[in-house]
Amino acid sequence: MPTTQWIADTMHSDVHFKVKHLMITTVTGTFASYTVDMKSDAPDFSDAKISFTADTASISTGLEQRDNHLKSDDFFNAEQFPQMRFTSTAFTKKSDSQYTLTGDLTIRDTTKSITLDVEFGGTMVDFYGNTKAGFEITGKLNRKEFGLKWDAVTEAGGVVVSDEVRLALNIQLQKVAA
Repeated sequence: MPTTQWIADTMHSDVHFKVKHLMITTVTGTFASYTVDMKSDAPDFSDAKISFTADTASISTGLEQRDNHLKSDDFFNAEQFPQMRFTSTAFTKKSDSQYTLTGDLTIRDTTKSITLDVEFGGTMVDFYGNTKAGFEITGKLNRKEFGLKWDAVTEAGGVVVSDEVRLALNIQLQKVAA
């Protein structure tokens, strides 16, 4: 059976992250420019090899001043490190719709293994005859482990930005015609 390639349908996908601000509210951000590539022989994707790349300069939280700070050396240093990358090392099927995705995430010049939870939404053929597959991916990481080092404390002693970052990706893949 030949390997099937799938790529992100970015019109129907999004890449979000959430981080606590002052430990009382959550700020949500996105990456607008990214690619996802998956190769699989198995119809249930149990042997999938997945790669993801996001352009760090495409980060958006809805506030230009904050976005510029996130692009600076305090966080992503988008000029020196224009991309963050994820390459899977395992995609483990737990049930018909639940998987565990493990892989190497590189942010700045640091690579660490992370594990994410994946919910497979199924496959469908769209109006144009394209086969699509849907996945919801969630997880968390410690930003400081990847060199996103900026930290501050309020005058009252409160933490400004949490170390924990929660990830939420809704990815629709399109099967590449052979």
